[in-house]
Amino acid sequence: MGELVEIRDICKIYNPGENEVKALDHVSLTICENEFVAIIGQSGSGKSTLMNMLGCLDVPTSGEYFLHGQDVSHMSDNELSDVRNKEIGFIFQGFNLIAGLTAIENVELPLIYRGVGKRERLRLADTALNKVGLEKRKDHKPAEMSGGQQQRVAIARAIAQAPPIILADEPTGNLDSASSREIMEILKTLHEEGRTVILITHDNDIAAQAKRVIKIIDGKIVQDSQNSSALE
Repeated sequence: MGELVEIRDICKIYNPGENEVKALDHVSLTICENEFVAIIGQSGSGKSTLMNMLGCLDVPTSGEYFLHGQDVSHMSDNELSDVRNKEIGFIFQGFNLIAGLTAIENVELPLIYRGVGKRERLRLADTALNKVGLEKRKDHKPAEMSGGQQQRVAIARAIAQAPPIILADEPTGNLDSASSREIMEILKTLHEEGRTVILITHDNDIAAQAKRVIKIIDGKIVQDSQNSSALE
């Protein structure tokens, strides 16, 4: 497996000066293609800041970030946007669906921004919704679906154009235990199909289902270990 993500000595400082907050403190990390990694930490640990770095949603104060061998740590907002579109499928705790659009329209939306033609867009959205078991809910709007179904729409949206990285931020945070299991099984299947899955969580039980667990406290990585039970 080749290196996909390489972070070198990254710091992220908010409010530089007397009251500065060091959200990331000299973090170095490598993630290879087709890994299933959980990054775990409590509120304020720096895990969300690290997710923003990995997802090209923010740039570090110092240090370097290479994605597929390309230095993205000093890119402009427009360049980062292009990288996100091509490389990363995002899944958020709050689903981030548009209330007035149907499931298939929500999945299509980012494909419009990427310039995908209408026929191909429909095909990709249809395939993605089938993959997450929502073939009978394509014309339903978010308010007509359960939380678990809404999160499956969000996953379909993330995977529709087959990005190499799935970045999931607390994807089960708003779900009951049955829906959480469904979402984790979908993420495991995506990993088995060859995607790199990076899961951000505060939940030890969720993290334990990944094959590698990285623990962050006070902006520092304090643990990086293979999860033997998930490797079976």
